[in-house]
Amino acid sequence: MITPDEITSTLEKALPGCNVNARDLTGGGDHWQVIIVSSQFEGKSLVEQQRMVNEALKEALDTQRIHALGLKTYTPEQWERLGS
Repeated sequence: MITPDEITSTLEKALPGCNVNARDLTGGGDHWQVIIVSSQFEGKSLVEQQRMVNEALKEALDTQRIHALGLKTYTPEQWERLGS
């Protein structure tokens, strides 16, 4: 099982300066909804952004510590437009 803090710290190392919100969807610690806001997503397609996140979480995904992962990725400008 992986914790929200582990997901957050892993993503913060891979994407310095990002903001992360990790939510356990089932209480079992293996189904996650993660929102990431990072300036490193600027100019990248949604697929490229999600690949960056998946690569950062590769070990947890490969060892099935994360079974299901829902991602929402935003640039700071996109996040601001959402009023979030």
